[in-house]
Parts: sequence; structure tokens; C-alpha cells
Amino acid sequence: MQREGSFREMKRHVAYEKPSEKRARQKAEAVRRARKLARKRMQREGLIAAPKKPAGR
Repeated sequence: MQREGSFREMKRHVAYEKPSEKRARQKAEAVRRARKLARKRMQREGLIAAPKKPAGR
């Protein structure tokens, strides 16, 4: 549930969010998505090593 952002979504709906806070949150989410996309692209191109998978699974 945490990976899907359910907790974050519930927390957001509990209280009023000021427009300035909303913009800051949206910008931070966009930066997070861009970094993730860049990291995945670099892994595919072989510029950085992919994360190791745990051994018992």
C-alpha cells in the first residue's frame, strides 16, 4: 500500500492543503518521477549498475 501511495493519498485528503503547499508537493513529486526515470534510463544504458535482487526470492 505504501508503494502505491495510498497512505500519502489518504493523508492529503484529511486536512486542507494550502495552494502554496500543493504546488511545492506537486513539484517535489515531479522531481521524484524525473529522477526515477533518469535512473532507470541509465540502468538500461549500462551507465550505472542495477540494484541487486535479494537471494531468497
